[in-house]
Amino acid sequence: MADLTRYSVIDDKNPREIALLRGRGCTWRRCRFCDYHLDCSKDEQDNLAVNRAVLGQVTGVFGRLEVINSGSFFELDSSSIALVEQVCREKSIRDLHVESHWVYRTRIPALRARFETLGVHLHVKIGVESFDANFRERVLDKGIDETDPAAIAEQFDECCLLFGLSGQTALSMLSDIQTGLAHFDRVCVNLMVENATDVRPDADVHQLFVREIYPRFKDDPRVDILLNNTDFGVGGL
Repeated sequence: MADLTRYSVIDDKNPREIALLRGRGCTWRRCRFCDYHLDCSKDEQDNLAVNRAVLGQVTGVFGRLEVINSGSFFELDSSSIALVEQVCREKSIRDLHVESHWVYRTRIPALRARFETLGVHLHVKIGVESFDANFRERVLDKGIDETDPAAIAEQFDECCLLFGLSGQTALSMLSDIQTGLAHFDRVCVNLMVENATDVRPDADVHQLFVREIYPRFKDDPRVDILLNNTDFGVGGL
């Protein structure tokens, strides 16, 4: 995955810069729909070189940066995390958005405190995909051993949802977004696309979302909607 686009500027909802870094890879790596974990390397020096080049493009134009790495922020090497801290200081970043899997939830408070010492407010996003726990765990295998949305949100500020899959309905997708907005600051909706996994997008569900759900939330400032997984300007081949 050497040809990924790794830096972009989002200038509509929640304006921010976004940097796709590379870490050692997702620890969980069991989500049946996900192949993002393929963007990884065990070579920390090589990862650091990639990450330094990406973060070198950050200007601080909005004072807000989102860092993703095809896994959890905790799966970046210590030197890359230190580099993120350096960029936050030098570019006057005051809001940093990162991602974390559920398994790292107990480490989030310490990470918040670490960035607070820099005057940076940390926003942590979790990939929930659905608040239907049965669908989430039996079909998607997300590894979240909690059914209460409020409990899931306790250590997280934002959530990702995944739509366009067989079995989902207009009612289930609407319920997921409404639940996300009730418990999280922001919701990011992703539409399933073809990838290297055996999970395939359902065209009928995709069209259902675009027809009945998308118009209700496309202008909501708290809801990001990615009809394609490269809509933030990063990723792709």
